[in-house]
Amino acid sequence: MYQLVSSAGPDGVIVTVLDRSGTPRGLPRTLSMQAFGRYVIEHERDRPRWVWEDTARLYPNLLRHSIRVQRCHDLRLCHVILRNSALTARSEIGRSKPGAWDAGVPLHLVDASGPTLFELMDGESPEGAEVSSRPLDEFLLQLRAVSDADQPGRIRLLLAAESAGALIAAEMTHAGLPWRSDIHHDLLTRELGDRVPPGVRPERLEALATRIRVELGDSLINPDSPTELLRALQRVGLAVTSTRAWTLKEVDHPVIEPLLLYKKLSRLLSANGWAWMESWISAGRFHPEYLPGGVVTGRWAARGGGALQLPKQIRGAVVADPGWKLVVADAAQLEPRILAALSADLSMAAAGRGTDLYAGIVASGVVESRDHAKVAMLGAMYGATTGESGRLLPRLAKAYPRAIGLTETAARAGERGDIVTTRLGRSSPPPQASWYDTQAQAYDSAASSLDESRARAQARDWGRFTRNFVVQGTAAEWALCWMAEIRRELQTLHDAGDGFRTAPHLVFFLHDEVIVHTPEGLADRVESIIIEAAATAGRLLFGDFPVDFMLTTATVDNYAEAK
Repeated sequence: MYQLVSSAGPDGVIVTVLDRSGTPRGLPRTLSMQAFGRYVIEHERDRPRWVWEDTARLYPNLLRHSIRVQRCHDLRLCHVILRNSALTARSEIGRSKPGAWDAGVPLHLVDASGPTLFELMDGESPEGAEVSSRPLDEFLLQLRAVSDADQPGRIRLLLAAESAGALIAAEMTHAGLPWRSDIHHDLLTRELGDRVPPGVRPERLEALATRIRVELGDSLINPDSPTELLRALQRVGLAVTSTRAWTLKEVDHPVIEPLLLYKKLSRLLSANGWAWMESWISAGRFHPEYLPGGVVTGRWAARGGGALQLPKQIRGAVVADPGWKLVVADAAQLEPRILAALSADLSMAAAGRGTDLYAGIVASGVVESRDHAKVAMLGAMYGATTGESGRLLPRLAKAYPRAIGLTETAARAGERGDIVTTRLGRSSPPPQASWYDTQAQAYDSAASSLDESRARAQARDWGRFTRNFVVQGTAAEWALCWMAEIRRELQTLHDAGDGFRTAPHLVFFLHDEVIVHTPEGLADRVESIIIEAAATAGRLLFGDFPVDFMLTTATVDNYAEAK
């Protein structure tokens, strides 16, 4: 059963009960905010799937009143998938021109001139309120697109996982990541020196800046200016074209060590320093805003706060509440294992069965060391064909032809301008029109060698993108299913009332890593749930294919202890 939620103005909603085909069952009901909250609580026992336009806009307002739902269908996120998937290319959504649903702008849930939809929790619904039929129309289009898809089971699972991810993102933002500002302050002081006014370098940064100036023989250089720094490096005879850390690490000069440390600490100050702490930590919690599907591969992004880039220097500030623990888990070698399952490469899957996959590749005699195995595998997935990776790749291809063949096929598709699709049905975007123009120009009878060279370079670049898209995108799907299963099982441990205060709940996610905040007495059960959920996610995507999704888990008092 579906419950379609539509806006009826700034202080009310219309709820329509739909059957599995999307046909309304009875008349719509117009409810005040207060009545809608009671309605959700009453109907959650029937496990409906709530259908609404945008979880990120609507669900937080329910959470603020301690109201949680088990399932939803996010029309905005699902539209983006269906609009671009090769599995639904023949559907009306797939054939339509981009519109409001593609723009990511809420259509009805926010009245810019007044309160947000769920800001008011009392009062009666406005008389004679009119509601656009667009949410219902869109939902019916989505149902038809799925039912007519080439493989409806795959795309249906993807939409459910994406919508579950939206619920999880809102819940993690609401609950927040436990944070100790006093510890954060001490960590910053240890790394940088005492706090100073904005625009002034802390003691340690200033000392490093002085060393940099001495080594470069320039007392006026500003190490925060890439242009000044690059010129100074070139003046002392260093053949560098960039001041990026990975470039500088290849250079042998006394200035490199203090310069790299300066860049690292400067990044800490700007990204997670005292100003960040005052802006983002509230009542002992970090409340980042996650963006499910924020990357074209389906990976998450974050808006502000740098939730997906918490550096090791400050992870000690992530501290469990008294009587609680943090259960930290990350999937070991997730993308290579996904590649093995996607390609049905039994030999590669066997190399990682019950063990570190890279160590298993070494044990199989493919390469000499774990570092070699990792470099070769990353090269296969990301398209590195030179250096050590290029040297080792033929060995990998000989040992695991199906896996390497899949990445090569994806790369060739991208070089032709074709799209590729993940396991569940998320498809890559096509290149821009200018890309096709460049390719066409290279085949013109008047094309120069420069035209041909430019076209080949662009084709290779796009091939590297599609090479990794299928692996990274499928890994993102696995992670969504993993988290959805963790959330579902954790909900069975919730007491009546607000589970965030009384029972285990997800508080952090980073691509292949999760953190659950749990009462200490339930930590062992939570760890088992996380491990079992990984196996379930593997079965959902790959059936009985024999691939292990190994986890590294740790139950700790603070995040730094897990690494």
